[in-house]
Parts: sequence; C-alpha cells; structure tokens
Amino acid sequence: MRATVVRRTALAAAAASLTLLATACSGSDSDAKGDGGASGAKDDASAKPSAVKALSSAELEKVSLEQGDVAGHKVTKTGPADIAKPGEVTVDKKECEPIGFAFYGVERGSPVGNAGRKAVQEPKKDESADPEDLLAGMLDVTSSLVTLASYDGDGAQKSLAELRESAAKCATGGFTLSMKGSKQKVTKLTEEKVTGGEEALAWRVQMGEGDEAAPFKLVSLRQGGTVATFFSFNLGKTGADADFALPTALIDAQVKKLG
Repeated sequence: MRATVVRRTALAAAAASLTLLATACSGSDSDAKGDGGASGAKDDASAKPSAVKALSSAELEKVSLEQGDVAGHKVTKTGPADIAKPGEVTVDKKECEPIGFAFYGVERGSPVGNAGRKAVQEPKKDESADPEDLLAGMLDVTSSLVTLASYDGDGAQKSLAELRESAAKCATGGFTLSMKGSKQKVTKLTEEKVTGGEEALAWRVQMGEGDEAAPFKLVSLRQGGTVATFFSFNLGKTGADADFALPTALIDAQVKKLG
C-alpha cells in the first residue's frame, strides 16, 4: 500500500469516526438489509415479560466483559466521558433518534441499571519491514463500545422493538446526527445476520458517501431483561464498498456472561 493511500485511508476514517473516537475509544483505562429487520431472534422472545426483574448497575458490572474474557482484545471500563448523555446527541429526524442514540450509548427508555466497556482488537503481528504495511496493519483493528442496560418487565423487549422500527424507517433515507457539535451523516443502514441472546439485531451503518464513506457496525441483543449493544468501527476500512466483520467474539463472550 502506497504512503499516500495509507494517509488518505487514515484521514477519511478519522473524519468519519471523530466523535466515536472522542468518546468510545478515548484510551482511558478508567474503572446495523435495507428494511432494518431482525435476525437471529429466538421463538420465545415474548415469554413472560412481566416476570423479568432488572439487574442493578452493580449487578451489570459483574456480568460485563473484563480484560482476559476475549482473546486478542483489550477491554477497559468506560468512564464518564465515554458514553453520551441525553441531550448531547441530536438527530434531525425524530423517527431516527433510537437508532442514532444507540450508536453512542445514549440511555433509552427507563433502564434500572447501566454498564459500559471499551474493547479494542489487538493489531496482528507483522514482521514486515515495510512501514506502510505496518501502518496499514495498525489501522486494521476493530474498536467497539459495549453498553448494557437492564429493564424491568417488558422494557428490554420494547427497547429492541423501538430500535427495529427506527432502523426500518431510516434505512435508506439517511439522517444527520450531531454529537457535541460534530455532525455525522448516516447514508445507509443494511441489515446483517447475527445470533445471540433471546433476540438479536444487527446492521452495517454507512456514514458519509463515496471515498469519504466509512462503515460501522451496530448490534443490539436481549438476554432476559438486559440489552447489550455493540457499536464498532475499523479505521482501516473506508469507502462505500468497504466492510469488516461483526465483533462476534465480543458478542459471544458477553452473551455467555449474561447467562
């Protein structure tokens, strides 16, 4: 890969990921097809929602990912600046607010407990002496913001239903969201297949267009009364046709901890 190409890739990805980098992956070690439908849901998704009791924030911390739970990833706790608060993210279309808020971990509904983690894939070892290849390898890692929210009754089911409906309405028309003054244009949502928990939704999220487009991944799943959401990006992937894999290792590890 030529140096100019590497620089162009880095700049385009950084522009598309500016806000997320400022929040989800600040480096602190402090203690989403066109119709936006669902994939991987189990048949018993609606069983006895009234019997579900939410976990507290302290209980969610105990079932959140920790360093060592996922091979090849650095996992740290989120700090106060890592997850957006209500009012810090605005969306130009009301119907797109649920999907837009999910990107940055904004609280939706009335969760009883919350917890968050940052997970960064470790770069693959490359013995190449070519600095351009080394830089490309350093960029080609997936970073994820993982949030847990727990709800009483059918709150978790309503959260996923709201997300599904929002994605269906906003899959092709696009919308603009703003995070602390930094604007991002979401141009397309494409449903992806994902499994995990009792219900699971996933999309490829495209921000920007043409050479300046960048793909993101949004996954939200429910286990009992807890909703786990993963918002991921990869700085090494840019362009309208670029893509990267869902963070399945993170998803599997989190579902296992949720029981």
